[in-house]
Amino acid sequence: MSRFLFKNGETVLFIGDSITDCGRRAQFAPLGDGYVKLATDLITARYPERGIRFINKGISGNTVRDLFNRWEDDVVRQRPDWLSIKIGINDLHRNLSKTPDAVTPRQYAELYRGILEAARKKTRAKLILIDPFYISQDRAPGSWRHSVLELLPKYLAVAHKLAREFRTLHVRTHEAYQRHLRHRDADQFCPEPVHPNVSGHIIIAHEFLRVVGW
Repeated sequence: MSRFLFKNGETVLFIGDSITDCGRRAQFAPLGDGYVKLATDLITARYPERGIRFINKGISGNTVRDLFNRWEDDVVRQRPDWLSIKIGINDLHRNLSKTPDAVTPRQYAELYRGILEAARKKTRAKLILIDPFYISQDRAPGSWRHSVLELLPKYLAVAHKLAREFRTLHVRTHEAYQRHLRHRDADQFCPEPVHPNVSGHIIIAHEFLRVVGW
């Protein structure tokens, strides 16, 4: 019997930042051309008999505060059966840059908890958390990339704690990329550490599909 968790007639909603968006509001509507499209196409290819509805609500540049502010329209009103959330790298970058819209790890935890609580209270969705990631192993003191890698564990710790607390499925993308970087150069997966190329998106899709029993 199949272990695949998405059932016939269910709605699966993906939400996040540019890595989820991937042009879904423009030339690659409606699902983008990233991991969401790759994962959903593979699901359809293997399970053509299941009438699963897929929705992409990623918006480039978003932080968890942006998700909090659009949660009612873009999540609750869609009435998903499954909800996949990938958010955090913009929160970290803006905190590191000390911009006015920075999201500290503490604020990230509070806002992330808020959207998960709203999802539990107002929808029947089962939750999937996808870790923020950074496709680099730069350890040169003083470099921007090193600074990001030094701060990232604080955001990852929040996501991991919430995944345990809310008993969600959990896609550990940063760990997956770091494992791959032990064997291949980062350029195989991305032009820069934040935005994967097709090969990089395949890794996200693969990890996502593995977690949902595809």
